[in-house]
Amino acid sequence: MEKLILDNETIKRTLRRIAYEIIEKNSNLNDCVLIGIKQKGIIMAKLLSENIQQIEGVNLYTNSIDITPFRDDIETKTSKDINNYINKEDILGKTVILIDDVLYTGRTIRAAMDAIIHIGRPSKIDLAVLVDRGHRQLPIRANYIGKNIPTSNTETIKVNITEDYQNSSVMILQ
Repeated sequence: MEKLILDNETIKRTLRRIAYEIIEKNSNLNDCVLIGIKQKGIIMAKLLSENIQQIEGVNLYTNSIDITPFRDDIETKTSKDINNYINKEDILGKTVILIDDVLYTGRTIRAAMDAIIHIGRPSKIDLAVLVDRGHRQLPIRANYIGKNIPTSNTETIKVNITEDYQNSSVMILQ
C-alpha cells in the first residue's frame, strides 16, 4: 500500500522554505557550501542552491559526495579518495551543509561527515533533509527538516525528485 505524503508543489515549497531557513541561520552565505549526498541529495542541493540564488543573489559552491568507502555496513574496495573532485580549499573553514533526501538511522550521515572530514576540516557541518522518519541508531539530527514523518521499521519512504519538480513525490510504502 502506498500513501502520498508530498507532491511536486509541496516539495517545491518545502525546499524554498529550507532555503529561507539556511539564509536566516547563516549571516555570511559566502562561507557556506552545499554538498549533496549521492543520489537524491545532489538534486536537492542544486534546487536549494537555485532557490538561494533567486532569493539572495548569492551563488553557493555546490557539489556532491560519494559516501561508499565510508559506510560501516558494506565492504568495499573503493578508495577513500573517491571524492578528489572536491578541493580541500572548497570546504576548509566553511559551513558545510550536507543534503540528503531521508534521515533514518543516521549511518549515511555519519559516513558523509567522515568523507567531508577526510577531505578537509570545515568550521561546521549542518544537515538538511527532505524527510526525517526517526529510528536513529546514532546521535544525529538535522538542522533543516522538510517534514517529520513518523514511521514504523516495516515502512519505507520513497522519494522521487527531479530538477524541474515534475513527477516529484514522497510516498510511504507499507
